[in-house]
Amino acid sequence: MTPELSLTVVADVGGTNTRTALAHGGEVDAASIRRFRNAEHSGLDEVLKRFLGDAGVARCDGACVAMAGPVMDGVGRLTNLEWEMTREDLAACTGAEVVSILNDLQAQGHAMDHIAGEKQRVIIAGPEAKPHDAKLVVGCGTGFNAVPVFRTDTGRYVPPCESGHVTLPVLSDDDVSLARHVTRAHGFPGVEDVLSGRGFERCYTWASGTDTHLPSSEIMAALEAGDPVATKAARAFVTALGRVMGDLALTHLPFGGIYVIGGMARALTPYFPELGFDEAFRSKGRFSDFMDRFAVWGVEDDYAALVGCAQHIRGLMVSPAERG
Repeated sequence: MTPELSLTVVADVGGTNTRTALAHGGEVDAASIRRFRNAEHSGLDEVLKRFLGDAGVARCDGACVAMAGPVMDGVGRLTNLEWEMTREDLAACTGAEVVSILNDLQAQGHAMDHIAGEKQRVIIAGPEAKPHDAKLVVGCGTGFNAVPVFRTDTGRYVPPCESGHVTLPVLSDDDVSLARHVTRAHGFPGVEDVLSGRGFERCYTWASGTDTHLPSSEIMAALEAGDPVATKAARAFVTALGRVMGDLALTHLPFGGIYVIGGMARALTPYFPELGFDEAFRSKGRFSDFMDRFAVWGVEDDYAALVGCAQHIRGLMVSPAERG
């Protein structure tokens, strides 16, 4: 079976839901996409067997799953659910000869060259990218992570990262105060302790100066209504996001663009101009002008991880000379 005619199964596995689909030669069959509630199943193998059985597929040529958690030595573990999958397990439950397990943001990285234009919007304009320029994918939703995407003559490479667990940058007295506040969560002021859904809620508690806790949806409603506490919380969040993304840009030099995904980033993007995202991103002292080299895009494609899985597994089925 040639890669272009291959039948593969792909899955995007989160803590609450798993999306599955069939793909042909790296192209996801949109009509085949299904969503399963994880609470109704004992593990990912059960989900995949049910999906393939319902689709009438006895075996497939390849299988690739993206998991919301760390992947090491071919073993993926969900962060917020006690599910584990090994390459051997994946081959056994799908019948596939070629298998791969990715972190969910890695899968997003493999999709970046295949996202439709209408699913992207400019946040910060930048120069036109060259074919082999590096890209950076930033995920800010339930959690936070960022991965570089390198396109070379031998294929696309998306190394795993845990960018959400580095130290939160602090510059002002307010930054120090917020860092001390979020340290209560895990004893360390990590980036994800602010830049995530739970982090947004911590920002609100900090901004209120009380123990008041609101879910992120209610904070967004208060922000839309012009509430000053919600505005202070959102400004702290957006400023931190700009600084962290600027740091990551200088670390990886993604002249091909920075692509932001995730529900929290998507919800707050309309407020970026008034809350100082651009200034926080560019404010790098003598390197501030250098930051003009990086375009920032918002991505709104709920199935990008499935596309990335399909493209990645197709790439594993071709020879190095054929990869691109």
